Amino acid sequence: MKPLFWFAGVLVIASLFTAWPYVQRERARVAAENLPQYGTVPRFELTAQTGRPFSDADMRGHLYVADFFFTRCPTVCPLLTEKMLRVQRQAREQGLDLRFASFSVDPRHDTPERLTAYARDHRIDTSNWTLLTGPMDQVETTVLKGFRVMMGRDADAGEDDFFSVFHGEHFVLVDARGQLRGYYRVTEGEGGLGALLRDAALLALAPE
Repeated sequence: MKPLFWFAGVLVIASLFTAWPYVQRERARVAAENLPQYGTVPRFELTAQTGRPFSDADMRGHLYVADFFFTRCPTVCPLLTEKMLRVQRQAREQGLDLRFASFSVDPRHDTPERLTAYARDHRIDTSNWTLLTGPMDQVETTVLKGFRVMMGRDADAGEDDFFSVFHGEHFVLVDARGQLRGYYRVTEGEGGLGALLRDAALLALAPE
């Protein structure tokens, strides 16, 4: 009887190993479904730092993180870029397929050439990170109505007064279906970055 019990035990262990990936996916699916859904990013057509057109269709089917900045910003924007660089690096270390999009809220100044210079100066790896600009009305529609993030400038300020430009400081997580799944404040400690990477990993593992 001993060989029979031994064989049965081997079968049980083997079945557990076989079922474990399914259990992980199922747990991820349930956890991902419990993440908030804030709506769908609408269609947008803007311009990448390369000068080529870039739209929501370029992100379709991909999990990505969006943030909002402008190249003349001397205060929070460099910090946001540094945080995004950290997310990019840690996502790669975890084997997480994550893309990135930074939307300029100062598009009249931020031409593709200036975005390219900004990426170079901040050592941004643009293989999976796109910096975006475009006509002001399209940028405002995309940021305000699409991502539901504030942006604007003091109406009484001159065009050269970049201190009058303001914008939201959250990172936004968007799933492969274009659904807004999370807003993360990353300028205060490391908790926001940790939550972002955790939720991104759940969405990446969960089946669509």
